Amino acid sequence: MKKRLIFVVIFLALFLLPSAALAQDYYFSLNTEVVHAYWQADGTLSLEYSLFFSNSPSGHAIEFVDLGLPNGNFSTGNIYAEVNGQPLSFISTSEYQGRGTGVAIGLEGYSIAPGAKGMVYVSVIAIENVLYPDTEGDNYASAMFSPSWFDAKYVSGNTDLTVVYHLPPGVQPEEPRWHAAPSGFPESPLAAHDPEGRITYTWNNPNANAYTQYEFGASFPAQYVPESAVTNPSFWQKLGLSSEDIMGCLCPAGIFLFIIFIIVLSIKQSKKRKLKYLPPKMKIEGNGIKRGLTAIEAAILLEKTPDKILTMILFATLQKSAAQVISRDPLKLKIADPIPKDLRKYEVQFLNAFKTNSKSKRKTELQDLMIDLIKSVGEKMKGFSHKESVKYYESIMQKAWSQVEAADTPEVKSEKYNDNMGWTMLDDDFENRTQEVFRQGPVFVPLWWHRYDPNFGRRSRTPSMRTSAPSPSGKQTLSLPNLPGGEFAASMVSGIQSFSGDVVGNITNFTDRITNKTNPIPKSSSSGWSSSSGGSSCACACACAGCACACAGGGR
Repeated sequence: MKKRLIFVVIFLALFLLPSAALAQDYYFSLNTEVVHAYWQADGTLSLEYSLFFSNSPSGHAIEFVDLGLPNGNFSTGNIYAEVNGQPLSFISTSEYQGRGTGVAIGLEGYSIAPGAKGMVYVSVIAIENVLYPDTEGDNYASAMFSPSWFDAKYVSGNTDLTVVYHLPPGVQPEEPRWHAAPSGFPESPLAAHDPEGRITYTWNNPNANAYTQYEFGASFPAQYVPESAVTNPSFWQKLGLSSEDIMGCLCPAGIFLFIIFIIVLSIKQSKKRKLKYLPPKMKIEGNGIKRGLTAIEAAILLEKTPDKILTMILFATLQKSAAQVISRDPLKLKIADPIPKDLRKYEVQFLNAFKTNSKSKRKTELQDLMIDLIKSVGEKMKGFSHKESVKYYESIMQKAWSQVEAADTPEVKSEKYNDNMGWTMLDDDFENRTQEVFRQGPVFVPLWWHRYDPNFGRRSRTPSMRTSAPSPSGKQTLSLPNLPGGEFAASMVSGIQSFSGDVVGNITNFTDRITNKTNPIPKSSSSGWSSSSGGSSCACACACAGCACACAGGGR
């Protein structure tokens, strides 16, 4: 009897256990994933997936691909699939192994063998209830989407992931805005047009992976879809949770921490984006460089902060004898009467803003100036390359500094600094660079300096009328008053800082209204609501602090 029992044990060890060990599980790489999300005029969502698999030599043949979808409001009759160009007929919701909603795509006789590669294409049309009201409350619809993802135990390596949003027909370039991008993706998507003339936003990360949930979003005016297509999210959707998440991972402390994390992340991203005032249409790439912009217009193109741009306008009006600083703290200007005729529109708006004694009214008028200036530059940039134009004006800035720094006498250096001041101010390090350039030697102040420094006349010597040597431009100039280089640089820097603090104040708050008009602030991924794609049959591997994470969808 004992011998028979030993024989049974040996039999199990030799035959059953090896067969269990030899049972293979899915293990593959998703080399490339391209997803096109079409937000249609009827408010539905259509998806096109192109999934390029490389099956591991030690993995099971890929016989099914589980594709997670945003919700269950779709029909399998509206789904088409193929593998390596071969149409597939097995498309089942009941066989779906993932968590949440989705379909199982059976590869039938075209399974991807161990060590082989294969491309799975899936088209899904008419997914309903995918749009929600934008939380800005400005009658925009929020369109958010997560591509299907896979359980980490099934997949390895990096994935070149591309997601392309096709916004509804009729949406104009200046109207939509994108939401904050997932980690690892560029902050701003590439904006362009598709062959149908629809606005597209493209996100790409060649070093993404197939087991992380990436959420993308954009908002557009709700007028482009039926009113009934924009639905209100449930309470749990507002928290980024599904009913399965709640039932599968009930940990209040984790949910609380997750919500706090989302709030903090949203605030941080919101502050950062408030400074991004360029409208998307200015970043739609055209051809060639837009030449002929003024330094101030170039500052808009380079998206310099409003305090920098308004400071540049202040100096422009001083140089043109249109204004004079009579007090730095608080800042008060004496406006020329009449105003010179050669001023640009934004310079006139600037001076008019300083005619009022109301700080709040002045702030509003300066914000309006910025909005008008951004729109004006946007019109001038139509059809031109944003990227090439930015490089062009950055090169002008560097050349301007090179001329100042290469000057071999204080007279020439002062003249070049005055002539190139508009362009050198484009430099984010303008103040420090000014102090470095004029650390030694005297500075021959420009003719307009007394209009900038109210105390200059009381501490400087009277200009002599002696004619100096010809300047590099060939002109005879008067010997101008001079200041020690350090004093000149300190006066420049302190004046600029005083102007910024007194007139603009908190730069984020000042820019907020501007951005809301020219490029309304994109939301973080919790600001607009949508169901996530995908889910797998895995046990949720997230800790309680991440109870809202949906486990991934994918091959089994």
